[in-house]
Amino acid sequence: MRYNHTDAHTGSLFRLHVGEPNMGRDSFEQRTEQPLTIVWNRSTADQSFILDEIQLSLKPNEIITLLASQHFSFSPADELVAWQFNREFYCIVDHDQEVSCSGLLFFGTKDTPRIMLDAIEAPRFELLIRVFEDEFRENDNLQGEMLRMLLKRLIVKLTRIYKAQHVDEKIEKTELDIIRQFGLLVELNYKQKHQVQDYADLLHKSPKTLSNLFGKFATRTPLQIIQDRISLEAKRMLIYTDSSAAEVGYACGFEEPAHFSRFFKRQIGESPSVFRKAHKEAVLAKANS
Repeated sequence: MRYNHTDAHTGSLFRLHVGEPNMGRDSFEQRTEQPLTIVWNRSTADQSFILDEIQLSLKPNEIITLLASQHFSFSPADELVAWQFNREFYCIVDHDQEVSCSGLLFFGTKDTPRIMLDAIEAPRFELLIRVFEDEFRENDNLQGEMLRMLLKRLIVKLTRIYKAQHVDEKIEKTELDIIRQFGLLVELNYKQKHQVQDYADLLHKSPKTLSNLFGKFATRTPLQIIQDRISLEAKRMLIYTDSSAAEVGYACGFEEPAHFSRFFKRQIGESPSVFRKAHKEAVLAKANS
């Protein structure tokens, strides 16, 4: 079942998927809706899925959060629950940063946050789903506000569990906020800003301060995070669009095609043209198998 709530006046959207046969965002153009996604595997078996062309697995009672820019496909998805919403629907509460759509669940210390529900929490989330479904069956001018309140409850609960499972107790809130803000700024600016200094300036910190902070609490350096985000977008465009390598490079902030080619080969290990050809051959082989 797929429940939808939209508001044409504000451009807001909120969806709840419960037991859908298939669920995903696997075309480049679908990113225009810009929804964030929370997926819960409520079954007793692992759930395989594709995320940015990589096959991964979601454990029983595991939850994953996905950014608007990510491509994913869950099939079958009949044992999954997924919530999708855009900034226009939920980020009216942007001032509450830790549990906003720029909060820890989407821009924390992990690349793709994963949260495990234990035997106590899982039944509580089952009850919450039923409350969501009941509200979707209402049809009045208060529905949007009630759904927004329920979504915030969901995000607050997940944020608490996420912090208990993933956030080092030694990290101070101010330090965690810097890490989160850095991740958000990279997501918003990676096509124009390629240097750590650019983000240090936006955060009013020195590059050394950022490097030291990430050295304490993260697995990648600030520069690696920036470069990984640029190369990921380049791979997505090479896979999902017909843009030339030069056009992909320009879209990712490279004025000269040669500069982009060198960057891509250094990051991925092969040229843009070889990468695209290998992907197409892999897709064809899979289709013929």
